[in-house]
Amino acid sequence: MSVRAEFDEWASDGKDRGMEDRHWHTAKHVLARMPVETGDVVLDLGTGSGYALRALRERGIGRGYGLDGAPEMARNARGYTDDDAVGFLVGDFDSLPFADDSVDHVFSMEAFYYASDPSHTLEEVRRVLRPGGTFYCAVNYFAESETTHGWQDHISIDMTLWSREEYRETFREAGLYVAEQDAIPDREVEIPPESEFPTDSWETREAMVDRYRTWGTLLTVGVAP
Repeated sequence: MSVRAEFDEWASDGKDRGMEDRHWHTAKHVLARMPVETGDVVLDLGTGSGYALRALRERGIGRGYGLDGAPEMARNARGYTDDDAVGFLVGDFDSLPFADDSVDHVFSMEAFYYASDPSHTLEEVRRVLRPGGTFYCAVNYFAESETTHGWQDHISIDMTLWSREEYRETFREAGLYVAEQDAIPDREVEIPPESEFPTDSWETREAMVDRYRTWGTLLTVGVAP
């Protein structure tokens, strides 16, 4: 199944709102770090329900574009967003429909690893960013977070599993300076006491702590020269 077909199905089933609820625990901390200013143009890669752009509009960005590979996702996001300054479009991460040096910031939450050619996606991000622009790339599927590796067994499209170092190296190869990289823990997901394990989803409490509190979401920030 293609990325488009997979996520069209998710959108039709209403899973986009569920994704928003789960991702918001750490996404809000990533968004709070973004150095957006009044009037900035922001591109959200893998926008899903469009929640990130709605939040950034509250901080005064001038224009937001949410790009998703799934038409149903983009359609739903338009329906959730009553704001003429935010637009949603269907597109490919490997060929961003934006001019060179036209975007102030790019954001992506739990979507980058679906890119068919992630190295080229980074080159595209570098191309569209204005000098000094940033790419805030957040993922919780990465090599060091071993409890997430099983996700690939539950989705029919290939996912990129990079380590922290591979993210840094590939950002640099694409021409982006790596300004920071760290793990943002999820402090909001409730972790039951040891006596309640195993659960339907977790064999041990240690594994759940590792996933949410230790590794959480990996944030890599690139800056265009």
